[in-house]
Amino acid sequence: MITCSLSRVDCCNARAPKIITNKLQRMLNSADRVVSRTRKFDRGLRQLMHTELHWLDVPERVKYKLGVITRRCLYGSAPRYLAACCVPVSTTASRQHLRSAAGHQLVIPSHRLTTYGRWAFSVAGPMFWNSLPRNLRDPSRTAAVFGRSLKTFLFSEY
Repeated sequence: MITCSLSRVDCCNARAPKIITNKLQRMLNSADRVVSRTRKFDRGLRQLMHTELHWLDVPERVKYKLGVITRRCLYGSAPRYLAACCVPVSTTASRQHLRSAAGHQLVIPSHRLTTYGRWAFSVAGPMFWNSLPRNLRDPSRTAAVFGRSLKTFLFSEY
């Protein structure tokens, strides 16, 4: 029952409106209460979710998925239509000599709509990737090490 609930939290939640994100967070909190056998108004539920269960909140779960998918695009384990959205700065002829090329950053395409344009993966993936610390963008990291490091980085934001 709990695993079914958690998989539904991660299903199709990328860039969801705040109303849906709040509902997903409430569902995650209730799953936390079932696992930890606490009541609804007990204190420290959020701390328990982070320290003992190692669960991220819904917005950070979205960021985690976005980072993992972007890394998969860069290293060839994602579908081609997604990989085409992640263009390294070092492969662009006019930008090869910039500092961002050596920092393993991605080209952020221009977008027109300020609301929906930046929600597209072609914009959101490179924006999030470029916002990560340089050591996380290191290509020598394996997928497992990147996942653990990204989760640790997102936990440090609390």
